[in-house]
Amino acid sequence: MLLSYALQSLNARRSSFVGAFCALFFAALTVTACGTLLETGLRGEIRTERYAGAPLVVAGDQQVHQTVVKDKGNGKTKAKEKAKPLAERAWLPAALADRIAAVPGVRAVVPELTFPAQPVAVDRLPGYGHSWASAELTPFTLTEGRAPGADDELVVDAGLAARAGLHVGDRLTVRSTQTPAAYRISGIAAARGGGLTSQSALFFSPAEAGRLADRPGRAAAIAVLPAPGTDPAKLARDLAPALAGGNAVVHRGADRGQAEFPDAAGARVKLVSMGAAIGGTALLVAVLVVSGTFALMIQQRGREIALLRAVAATPGQVRKMIGGEALLLGLAAGVLGSLAGLPAGGWLYDGFVGLGAVPETLHHTLSVFPVFAAVPATVLAGWAAARISARRTSRIRPGQALSEAAVEVPGAGWARAVAGVVVLAGGIVLVAVLAALDTEKAATPVTFAAVVVLAVAVSLLGPVLARGASAVLGGVLRIFPVSGHLAAANLRAESRRLGAAAAPLALLTAMVCTVLFTESTLGGAAARQAEDGVRAPWTLAASAPGVPGRAAQAVRELPGVTAATEVLRSSARIDLEKYTVQGMTTGGLAASWDPGVTAGTLADFGDGDLAVSETAAGALGVRPGSTVRLVLGDGTPATLTVRAVYARGLGFGDLTLSHALLARHVDNPLAAAVLVAGDGRVTRERLTAAVAGFPGVRVLDRAQAGEIAAEARQNGAEANYLGMALVLGFTAISVVNTLAMATADRRREFALLRLTGTTRRQVLGMLRLESAAVVVTGVTVGSAIAFAVLTAFSLGMTGAAGVAWGWTGYAGVLALAAVLALAATTLPARQALRAPALAVPAG
Repeated sequence: MLLSYALQSLNARRSSFVGAFCALFFAALTVTACGTLLETGLRGEIRTERYAGAPLVVAGDQQVHQTVVKDKGNGKTKAKEKAKPLAERAWLPAALADRIAAVPGVRAVVPELTFPAQPVAVDRLPGYGHSWASAELTPFTLTEGRAPGADDELVVDAGLAARAGLHVGDRLTVRSTQTPAAYRISGIAAARGGGLTSQSALFFSPAEAGRLADRPGRAAAIAVLPAPGTDPAKLARDLAPALAGGNAVVHRGADRGQAEFPDAAGARVKLVSMGAAIGGTALLVAVLVVSGTFALMIQQRGREIALLRAVAATPGQVRKMIGGEALLLGLAAGVLGSLAGLPAGGWLYDGFVGLGAVPETLHHTLSVFPVFAAVPATVLAGWAAARISARRTSRIRPGQALSEAAVEVPGAGWARAVAGVVVLAGGIVLVAVLAALDTEKAATPVTFAAVVVLAVAVSLLGPVLARGASAVLGGVLRIFPVSGHLAAANLRAESRRLGAAAAPLALLTAMVCTVLFTESTLGGAAARQAEDGVRAPWTLAASAPGVPGRAAQAVRELPGVTAATEVLRSSARIDLEKYTVQGMTTGGLAASWDPGVTAGTLADFGDGDLAVSETAAGALGVRPGSTVRLVLGDGTPATLTVRAVYARGLGFGDLTLSHALLARHVDNPLAAAVLVAGDGRVTRERLTAAVAGFPGVRVLDRAQAGEIAAEARQNGAEANYLGMALVLGFTAISVVNTLAMATADRRREFALLRLTGTTRRQVLGMLRLESAAVVVTGVTVGSAIAFAVLTAFSLGMTGAAGVAWGWTGYAGVLALAAVLALAATTLPARQALRAPALAVPAG
């Protein structure tokens, strides 16, 4: 009987249930989309290209391992091994190839060299150089010409030749780890099974490849070719004794892609973190939105529920009916929304790839698992929200329920107000905690958690805030003759409706402002620190792969140059925690760079020395003279002595060490920038002439260098914007949904107004003024939440309450809020006003 009544109720109150359905649909879509990112990070395939012809590939372990021992009490301990990915390729000793070759069942071993090799101005794909001796790993076979026989010859892959229109005998300038050089194309080779899709391959003579790789006695990987009849799986197990005691790992099958693209393997961890962070925020927002939608729906059905109670329906029966409706809605919306979430997840993935946040070699994974997670979550969220929202309405006496359904009772809902105060206190605690966090990794999740918690408090305290807003705005609204008086009376009489409509708008405003202005606040502080700390008036920059050391040396030899500081960037791990690292040439360092040293000195800074930011020094508990053990990007351990602590960590990273040390442990040793300081004899013209022989190297003044740095920060910010796009879109839809539901339910009110002489134009004017009041209330409260959270974020991250509140962006937020509110109220109202007043049903 209750199920039958639930179905009849769904059919009779379509507008309310459509709103609830939309909230659940987009909740399922958002959760599923984030789930696909999470699954791609956990199970995404990294397809091999160049190693397709090698059944087994031995490569360096791309993880840093650490055993953590926990004391469980009573003299018992528990050991657990943890691992984190490396930022650079871990190389192997080339001598390991001889040990592998001696294992029974091995037909041949092929050491592999991989290094940056970018053709100048002819290709969009990243280019990598190799020795022709490793061409059989794919295998590549010559379709034209011959193998490189001299150090100034190379073979290019057929895909690159086709894209760039290259032919045998052409000269091709290549920018690699050394000075750019021109090579004669001696041959064109095609890969078996199709061309390369993620890279270009350039094959050099073995001697030239060794010079460019600049890793004497090392190999990027070692391919193992089994003897005929040998099982690759068994051979992989047999290799274990030969590899014991080192950092080598055997890859076979689909696992070979990790050896070829270690950056993609590292991106898995990043994608898991992004999927979990976005999904967690989306889930919190979904719970808030769905709860608010069902609360509004139950409020609109107050008269119906009161009548059911009056004809002897028990509280349990009412709750079961509403729960049944919610289960039906949740199941339908969950299935459809989760199916729509699969392509939405693909859109997110494609966006991250396009922005460079995720390499395209990590392929997007689609399966039923995100759907299986999203559907039950959606059903449970809808059922719980409906039951909780109906709890008070179903429990109070029938007479009281009828009274409250007819006229809002100011004193109702004291328990909700108490809950709102408690949640508000929790939000204030989160803001206080945020002000003490000085790392982005720790601060970011707390930032968005604080926004959502404060938005929950606003939702719970909505009627209280609405009464205050109606008291303030009522006098302004009465300036307008008829519509204004009607709007003011409605706001005063229906504060719950104003609170319900303003709450999602406050959440949207707070979320958008927080997403926009955390990036501008952090980026602005970093830009100011970098601008204050760079003393050099000139900077050398280049597109990939970077500025060659010979270019920096050519500049150093110019009259008047006091420093040409090469800057190289990577990351390192200390006790598994990741820290950004920059390597800088130490000659004349003080002339080009001032990081704001607060302890120690950079004088005589050398290869065994380390400078740390104040944030890193506090986290590590170190000071000048302390010893720090770290793991460099390629897995090499190093022990360095702290010589200085500096204040400008946002501008220059956590750790600074010598360029000579860092360059030996990165995939690309070319400088990201070269800071040039000197006297008046150093001009743009002379610097440009000095680097004329290095294609792609440009001379920038301070303003131009700042613009490029800002562009790089903006690219990173765009990935964060994209990550929150679904959450913000869901929140915007919830605003429209809530306002449309609230407006569509007022048909009787509109009819009564028209029957008492109010014109259609005056009713629409009243709605526009009410919408303006909703926008002002929601935007004001949302802006206050964002400003409080951003101030705490700025205090923690920069040490000052300097929020970079972009007024252009904020104007866009206001415009968005106004358009959404106006459209969501005007369109349903016009539809409701089309019917004659006497034709509107009385119930």
